[in-house]
Amino acid sequence: MLIKESFADVQTTANGKESSMRIFVFHPTIPGYPNARFPGVVLFSEIYQVTGPVARLARQIAGHGYIVAAPSSYHDFTGPEPLAYDVPGTDQGNEWKTTKTLESYDADSHATVDHLLSLPTCTGRIGTTGMCLGGHLAVRASLDPRITACAAYFPTDIHSRTLGPHAAAPSSAGSRHTLDMLGRIRGELALLFGIQDTHVPDGGRDLIRAKLREAGVTFSWHEFAWAQHAFIRDELSKGRYDPAVTKVCFEVLLEIFGRVLKTELGEKEGAVGEVEHFC
Repeated sequence: MLIKESFADVQTTANGKESSMRIFVFHPTIPGYPNARFPGVVLFSEIYQVTGPVARLARQIAGHGYIVAAPSSYHDFTGPEPLAYDVPGTDQGNEWKTTKTLESYDADSHATVDHLLSLPTCTGRIGTTGMCLGGHLAVRASLDPRITACAAYFPTDIHSRTLGPHAAAPSSAGSRHTLDMLGRIRGELALLFGIQDTHVPDGGRDLIRAKLREAGVTFSWHEFAWAQHAFIRDELSKGRYDPAVTKVCFEVLLEIFGRVLKTELGEKEGAVGEVEHFC
C-alpha cells in the first residue's frame, strides 16, 4: 500500500506538568478508497526517539495496512528530533530513560492510543510494537485493555525493574514496575529476543517468561541463537544488524497483528479446551 506521512502535536499531562508530544503518523492509503479503515499500531522507539530505522519500520508496518503512530518519548526534555547514534546521544538517551517517570510514559501511551482512536479511518483495534526501550513500552502499553496485540523486540529494563526513577535495588513490594503488573494484560504478546543480547541476559529473559506464565498472559516467545541486542537496526548498529532474523521477526509481527487486529473475532466465549495429545 501507499503511505501518507504526517504528524500531530498532542498535549500530555504527567506529574502535574503539561507537555506537547509529537506523534509521527504513517497512514496507508488505497487510491479510490478515501474512507478505507485500518487497525492502529503504536510504535515506540529506542532511546534515540524516532530515527531513520524506526521510521523505516513504521513504513513497513503501514504498508501492510496499519495506521502507525510513533510518539516522541522524550518530549519532557527536548523536541521531537532524534538523538544521534553516537556516545553523547546514547548517554543522553539513557539518562532521560531513567529520569522520565512511569506516570509520564503511561500518559504518552494513553495519549497516542487516544489519537489513533480519534481518527475516522481507524477501526478501533490497536496493537503495539517497539524495540529496546520501545519494546518495554510496547509491553507496558499492553496494560491498557484497549491494546489487544503486542510484538516487542528485545524489551529492556523489564527484568531489572529499572525503567524510570528507581531504587538501587528495586523490589516488587508496592511496585508499579511492568514486571509486577503483567497480570493486568488482557491482549496477546509476542516477544522477540537474541540469545546474545547482553542487555537482557539469560536470567532476565527467563524471569520475564516465568512471570508471564505466572500471570496467565497469552504469549509466544522467540529467541534467536546468534542475534544480539539491536539486531533489527539497519543503521549504525555496531555490527549487530541481522537482516535474516529481522525478516523472520517481522513475519511474527504480521502474524499476530493480522490474526488479532485484522480479524473480526467477536467476544471471547468460554475457556479454550485442552489440546488433545496424539501423534
